[in-house]
Amino acid sequence: MINTLLFDMDGLLVDSEPWWKVAEKEVFGALGLHLDDELLRQVMGFRLNEVVAHWYRFQAWPNPDFAKTEEDIIVCMENLLSHHAVALPGVINSLEFAKEKGYKIALASSSSMRLINVVVEKLGIKDFFQLLYSAESEPYGKPHPSIFLSAAQQLGSKPEQCLVIEDSINGMIAAKAAKMQCLVVPEKIKFNAPQFSLADFKLESMEGFPTLLTNQPNYITHPI
Repeated sequence: MINTLLFDMDGLLVDSEPWWKVAEKEVFGALGLHLDDELLRQVMGFRLNEVVAHWYRFQAWPNPDFAKTEEDIIVCMENLLSHHAVALPGVINSLEFAKEKGYKIALASSSSMRLINVVVEKLGIKDFFQLLYSAESEPYGKPHPSIFLSAAQQLGSKPEQCLVIEDSINGMIAAKAAKMQCLVVPEKIKFNAPQFSLADFKLESMEGFPTLLTNQPNYITHPI
């Protein structure tokens, strides 16, 4: 019986991916890297420290200070999200529906807690979640399953009771490695990517989420 929903954040609840691209192009550009959108898709779902390490391996820059680079990106993102963050279509209705039906609900994101807090406050969705959890608390980021296993444990849920809602391939792999069901809501350009066949469900937007929950006989359909 599925009674727990674990939501990713970036690209799923909030249209933050364009702002991540702005921040990363600005900060890494100042370090001499010229990253286009296709390259930046490679690190979707990564923790920020993993993003910085990835691009350093891709093209090393002189006198690296990874901590400062991470901080520069976070500060840039805090500013961008506090001004521009918008919930994606269907997100608010989906959270309201899930809460009404009695699901345990967590946000489990690769973003730092600083950015998670900015987003949930800006969108006014903090009260929907029983847990806000960042992969920065884990030894490994997605596609490692630890973020989802830890979030489920903190909610008192078993993996087989969890549905993960993701937009990235790395997040989906993490969910399946955790032996959880997974719904993917990919960006349009990646919607038909063959890798997403690993997911249990796929939607074009969160607008279809309440219907999907309602039509699953092994999911809870009344408050617990």
